[in-house]
Amino acid sequence: MAEVKNFLQIETEIVQVLKNIFDPEIPVNIYDLGLIYAIDVDDSNKVEITMTLTAPNCPVADSLLEEVREKVRGIDGVTDAKVNLTFDPPWDESNLSDEAKLDLGLM
Repeated sequence: MAEVKNFLQIETEIVQVLKNIFDPEIPVNIYDLGLIYAIDVDDSNKVEITMTLTAPNCPVADSLLEEVREKVRGIDGVTDAKVNLTFDPPWDESNLSDEAKLDLGLM
């Protein structure tokens, strides 16, 4: 019988996947950049991610959103994934994790 994953297991795997997706202009993953505003997993393991970009005119916005959607859909147990793009609030350096600040020489 296949293991049924709970919300926390799936969310942990989502975070790990997001930490392997990088902004093409900044050598830091999108999770530590603070581009991910929310990860919601419903009772049927459908995932909805709300994220932003470092700039509204990001030239790779479409491909980055598609990469997030496809990689999250590929997680065992996830039944579907939707990615919502928002610029409210706009991204700024305060969104960076401490790890990202260290990587970028800001700490």
